Amino acid sequence: MHQTTSKTSSAKTVCDGAVETADALIAARASDISEWTAQIFDFAEPAWREYRSAAWYVERLRAEGFEVEEGSAGMPTAFCARWSNGDGPVIGMYSEYDAVPGNCQAARPERAPRDGLGYVAAGHTDPHSALGMGSLTGLLATKAAMEKHNIPGGLQLTGEPAEKVRGSKPLHAAAGYYDGLAAMLSFHPFYMLPLCNTVRWDTHCGAAYSFVYRFICDTPETWGAKDGAPIPQSHSDIRAPGANDALMLMYQNARALRDSMLPHRGGWSLSESILATGQATADNLPALRADIQYMMRVPDLTMAEQLTAQLDRVAEAAAQLAGCRVEKHWVCKSRPGLANHALAQVTYDALQEVGAPEWTEEALELAREVQRACGQDPDAQPLIPECDQLISPQEAEEILRRDLPPSQRNSTSDDYTDMSWHAPCSRLYIARPALRGGPYPSWAMNALGGMPPLIDPTVLTAGRVLSRTALRLLTDPEARDAAWTEFEARKAEADIPPLADYPAPIDLPWPEYVETVRGRHWHIPG
Repeated sequence: MHQTTSKTSSAKTVCDGAVETADALIAARASDISEWTAQIFDFAEPAWREYRSAAWYVERLRAEGFEVEEGSAGMPTAFCARWSNGDGPVIGMYSEYDAVPGNCQAARPERAPRDGLGYVAAGHTDPHSALGMGSLTGLLATKAAMEKHNIPGGLQLTGEPAEKVRGSKPLHAAAGYYDGLAAMLSFHPFYMLPLCNTVRWDTHCGAAYSFVYRFICDTPETWGAKDGAPIPQSHSDIRAPGANDALMLMYQNARALRDSMLPHRGGWSLSESILATGQATADNLPALRADIQYMMRVPDLTMAEQLTAQLDRVAEAAAQLAGCRVEKHWVCKSRPGLANHALAQVTYDALQEVGAPEWTEEALELAREVQRACGQDPDAQPLIPECDQLISPQEAEEILRRDLPPSQRNSTSDDYTDMSWHAPCSRLYIARPALRGGPYPSWAMNALGGMPPLIDPTVLTAGRVLSRTALRLLTDPEARDAAWTEFEARKAEADIPPLADYPAPIDLPWPEYVETVRGRHWHIPG
């Protein structure tokens, strides 16, 4: 359903002048934006525990004239910022800012944790520090142009915590935060070829389900005992296996289940993470509680439901064998994405005007230093060629489809997809620095995402593309109408309402930082 759009001469004149204003704002505040990006990179707070990062965004947005609702949709580290320049269309953007445990890396060209921390603490990988700041840059540039050129309409920026567990967007969607938007602009730093300096076309991300099974051994005396028998007193008496055993049974049998299902359907994955660390005892008392989280990335909801039902059966069996009961706590139910060619083309038009990011010789020398630190010979051109090239959405789509079954409509997962059911949505990818050669350890990519000379071009380029796209939509009703008409047509084919029927899972034992008399430390709750 390819649709082209055209700008009227009056809209083009308004938009062109506004674009110059937006670009000027970004150029004038480039050093501020660089410092902001580095600050969020240094905070590096994990899912549901992004206290400093969220507070930073709230304070910054209020200083920029936005009305900000904190704790939106019951999530303490989420927010919704709104600004209006009178009646008119409202364009949505969003910032993510969660980091990943076990990826602590300083913004330096060698492997080193951030000051005062160890390697097991959280760090930015994608990096969401650049993702969130690219969107904020585009938002502020659009606002400046709207004010100067008296463009009516509004802007909304949602703060989206816990993307790594697909956490916030299904909850924001169910609470109506994306309703009423004329468009939603999604930006992500490039993370997989061919999606580098391009816009997604047909194959958007798929569905994702995530939940935690909590095994609880609160009546160990009933396991293996005859009715009326006393509670065992001897260390050699029979004991309930307990929660740790239930967790291990779940872990092993779910892996067997995955291995038996994987060859029969392409393009999906199932990952697990043990959240609770158990009890600090070597006694033969049974472990009282253990948590294991699952995340499935699947093309469609039917497959998500099938796999979830199988895991539920395994969990119940594991609990019974180990003398436990099991609770299920939902983390995420996100829908597969809905394409919008009209908005994708408007976004790619903006990307063609801006061009790919450009890196200075200072930045390239930092990249060579990372190559040296990884035992690689430095390249004259250390970044992969795709970093400074554009690829059309149609060509990227053709390459992406080569490894997918023809019947599979969606691939991988990212919860921006929930936004696509409430407004036309485009998914923009801007190159982040990636090294030639390799293979490289994960710290190298993380370091590249934190050093300002290397990551700033990604952020500033994204801001320029997002502001151009937003201004085009605000000043061109034909482009806006084309995107909305296509959105309604695609949604009518198979409408999927919001799936989040659970509260924000903020009380699970997510790892976090804690303040003690020894300073700020990484902590895994029991």
